[in-house]
Amino acid sequence: MRGRLLRAWRQGVQAARGAAGRAGAPPWRVLFFGTDRFAVTALRALEAAREPSEDSLVSRLEVVTLPSRLPGDLPVRSCARELQLPLHEWPHTGPAGQFDVGVVASFGRLLSEDLILQFPYGVLNVHPSCLPRWRGPAPIVHTVLHGDKVTGVTIMEIRPKRFDVGPIIKQEEFAVPPHCTAKELEVVLSKMGANMLISVLKNLPESLKNKKEQPQEGVTFAPKISIAKSCIKWEEQTAAQIIRLHRAIGSMFPLQTLWKGSTVKLQDFVEVDNIPGFAEQILNDCGAVPGSLLYHKASQTLIARCQEGWVGIKTVILKKKLTAVDFYNGYMHSWFQQNSRTVHQECRFQTLKLSTTKKTLKEREILAQDVKQ
Repeated sequence: MRGRLLRAWRQGVQAARGAAGRAGAPPWRVLFFGTDRFAVTALRALEAAREPSEDSLVSRLEVVTLPSRLPGDLPVRSCARELQLPLHEWPHTGPAGQFDVGVVASFGRLLSEDLILQFPYGVLNVHPSCLPRWRGPAPIVHTVLHGDKVTGVTIMEIRPKRFDVGPIIKQEEFAVPPHCTAKELEVVLSKMGANMLISVLKNLPESLKNKKEQPQEGVTFAPKISIAKSCIKWEEQTAAQIIRLHRAIGSMFPLQTLWKGSTVKLQDFVEVDNIPGFAEQILNDCGAVPGSLLYHKASQTLIARCQEGWVGIKTVILKKKLTAVDFYNGYMHSWFQQNSRTVHQECRFQTLKLSTTKKTLKEREILAQDVKQ
């Protein structure tokens, strides 16, 4: 059944291209679908390709974005207005049958078969992973969260009904730099994806002819990250996992924990290997339970015990932003006057459990307002 549907889909695409009656060469009329910073880079590349010249790639460019539920504006909407591009708000997509190809980047909505078939050359998706690894809305976060050494960008053809399953048109790998955050990786992959998109559009018919189906092996999924993910589970997470969690989502909102029944947010994590004079083997013998806190005076760093290992913390947000020195002097000093290496059972972070698990990173602006400088 699925094979018959796929054959019928392909026949529909071929019929749409045949009915286009165009020479099959640029410049193209492009309808762009996107929302966030990653998408803005691709949109700006398409606008640059619209500049009048003999080898112009784009003759017409319009934008579709989502209604914004956050304070402020979506990056793609702001960019479209800045560039004075015609703007449509989903589910409205502008005049039917007036574009050659669609381009999707971080749009987060399924396009219907009827909509896709309006484009003679289909709809391309700029996806920041090496598909089929990390299908879904948060591939960059999951790349960092899981410690992937290699990632990349895939230009794929959109198919209806399911996200990120279409054939691969172009794919390039990228070695993830050590200690890279998701925000830093997003900048690199957005530029890489924009360049790949322009490369595909330069010879679109040939690129589509050489597309290949995604492998059935190696499929992983990258679901949205909920606020609950920001709560450190001291009894379950190792130091390495907490560091990766911070690099994956810390730029969007800080990790959270409990201190004496109050919610605190933690920023500026450091690996203990990078703390001069820190002797982990000594601390490992002191019987500390997960969440236990010590203060390393020489580096002015809080040291927290994890399920395995220790992690350094430079900033605590408790009512206001405090350095590790401020937090130690205000809340920990009395316990450590005699011996700075003695762990006190009362001096510890505890796991915070949130009930607002349905909120996602897309709503991070509201959640992070209290930590903006």
